Parts: sequence; C-alpha cells; structure tokens
Amino acid sequence: MIVEHAELTVEAGREREFAEVFGKAREVLAEADGFRWAELLRGAERPTTFLLLVGWESVEAHNVGFRESEAFGRWRALVGPFFTEPPTVEHFHELGDRRGPGGLPPE
Repeated sequence: MIVEHAELTVEAGREREFAEVFGKAREVLAEADGFRWAELLRGAERPTTFLLLVGWESVEAHNVGFRESEAFGRWRALVGPFFTEPPTVEHFHELGDRRGPGGLPPE
C-alpha cells in the first residue's frame, strides 16, 4: 500500500468551510479504484495548513487511476477554490502497522 501525503494551504478565514466541504470531497475519493482510506488533519501551528493522507493500492492508482479520471475534476472543483497555492504531494510506502505495543493505537 502507498500513502499519499498532500500538504494543502487554505485561504485564511475559510478553514472551517474547507473542512466541511472535505466531507463531500472524501466521498469522491472513495469512489476511485484503489482507494483505501483518507484522513484530514489541520495544522496546530499553521491553522491554514491541512495534511491530507490517503491510502492507495499503488502510486498508479492515485496518479493514473484517480488523477486521470472524471472524478478528479469533481474533487478539484470541490476543494480547489480553497487553495492559496498548489498542493505539495508525495507518496510513501507503508512499512508497518500504526498500532502501538500490544496492538493498541499509540497514545
């Protein structure tokens, strides 16, 4: 599995609206072949910065399967108007379970 790491910078004052719209945008992501999960985090020190983590079957599932589909246009139409700059996107190989010792989530 691959994890997409996307840093999103949102227009100041629109953070709450973006987080609400993301719920709809996540539904579009979930339609994509190869999609596994998505998580959106908001910066503590930089509240206009969001970190989007998306689990994909492969880099190709994201870069080709999703980004070359009509769903990407719908995704971008929902979230794109909030961005103050293009997102920074990288892909990471998942190396293991995120759980802590004994199979419990880390504290």
